[in-house]
Amino acid sequence: MNDERSPSTRRAFLGTGAFALAAAAAGAGVHGAESPAGGAAQSAAADPLPTAPSSNGPAAEGPSFVEPARRVPLIEDCDVIVCGAGPAGVSAAIAAARCGAKTRLIEVRGCLGGVWTAGLLSWILDWKNKSGFMAELRQRLLDGKAATVYDNDLGYAPEKMKLILEQLCTEAGVVVQLHTRVSAAYCEQGRLTTIVADSKSGREAFRARVFVDATGDGDLAAQAGCTFAVGRQGSRQTQPMSMIAMLVGLDPKAVARFVRGLAEPLGEMRPKMRLYEEMQRAGVAPSYAQPTLFYIRDGLFCLMANHEYGVSAFSAADITAATLRSRAEVHRLVDALRSLGDPWSNVQIVATNEHIGVREGRRIKGLYEVNIDDLRHSKEHEDAVCRVTFPIDVHATDPNKEKGIERAEFRVKFYDVPYRALVAKDVQGLLTAGRCISGDFIAHSSYRVTGNSVPMGETAGVAAALAAQSNRLPAELPWAEIHARREELRALRPRALKADF
Repeated sequence: MNDERSPSTRRAFLGTGAFALAAAAAGAGVHGAESPAGGAAQSAAADPLPTAPSSNGPAAEGPSFVEPARRVPLIEDCDVIVCGAGPAGVSAAIAAARCGAKTRLIEVRGCLGGVWTAGLLSWILDWKNKSGFMAELRQRLLDGKAATVYDNDLGYAPEKMKLILEQLCTEAGVVVQLHTRVSAAYCEQGRLTTIVADSKSGREAFRARVFVDATGDGDLAAQAGCTFAVGRQGSRQTQPMSMIAMLVGLDPKAVARFVRGLAEPLGEMRPKMRLYEEMQRAGVAPSYAQPTLFYIRDGLFCLMANHEYGVSAFSAADITAATLRSRAEVHRLVDALRSLGDPWSNVQIVATNEHIGVREGRRIKGLYEVNIDDLRHSKEHEDAVCRVTFPIDVHATDPNKEKGIERAEFRVKFYDVPYRALVAKDVQGLLTAGRCISGDFIAHSSYRVTGNSVPMGETAGVAAALAAQSNRLPAELPWAEIHARREELRALRPRALKADF
């Protein structure tokens, strides 16, 4: 990247379509992306590339339209660009900005938080042994009366989470850009240098020294040409998506035996089965055989009772159909419960998630792949980003065999996610964070929960800042330097050092 650029430079960028390589980049190219046919995206200096393959095959089949080349505004005002503002993305952006890097956070939806907010997840798993930003955020939520601790789980109010994340980004100096979707990525000499995004402002190009893909589905990495895997090896089956509903009108004491977090202290250890039986009594059978009702606080509940099987995370048509089906199902289930009378007589849905919950997209190939043997043998790493304690958690991929959670081969004690799993192997200048890091199908089912996404993002943000500020690549950074800078950052915020082990 040219060091002579001005922080406020705006120039014209010549693009040749949504997935093209920059025509002016001599030697620019991309590496192969896994596809159902085993094909790879081909290198080309100026010819448009096809869209990244999805789990259902190439996105463009049949007639096509060649988009003419056009000039778009080029913005060069950042050291680090983070794409995706979910749990990993906001953590990465805040960490990078706190390290002094000029940081831009790009998000397609109208709020920060991703699955936490637009997805209404409302429940954070595997957070309790995490220090750093996860501990800081937990305390911020508790101080704001926006969360409740239930043993190893943390229930929170999604609307308050939006506000708190916005406050944290503002305090850190992150430049937030919502309602913006990254649609193309361009490499020069194997290094990601430029992305193109679409919004109500039109099409804009952005350059940075280092990028972080926190899109969940690995969209940026795929557009840049990274190799990736999808689903189970061989079958490419992925875990189902789920629609979540926020409920009110229930008395916590009256429904306690059906509610995770409230039932267990009363000696009821199977609240999911009790809720399933109650739905059957109402004449309905949920598509998820282990429906779960969570109590957040102040009369607010969260219901997850839906599975959408065989849906591609890379097909707008598939996701749309799944969204329509799942929202109809959730309303049908709640209406049926209400028909039973007390304690359900006043239950109401106040919101369903804006974006259906996606458990699995692309897993981007990194310098290390977290795998099933790491889980089996409690693998420790010198460059450990975080320690995962969550079990193998594969939501059934084939409803003809199972509609709940598949039985795991063994019980996970703990294992480490190494920094190398966050460093993209095929494209330089790119880190990943969250569920799109490098791992196999089984390992992903464990580390994908958001209590782990936060330290992944935090560490990626620190590394991105260090790389950008020293004109190095993320792969060139010694782990000791990343770790020392991360701990130094945490020491400036005492709450970030607190964790329960």
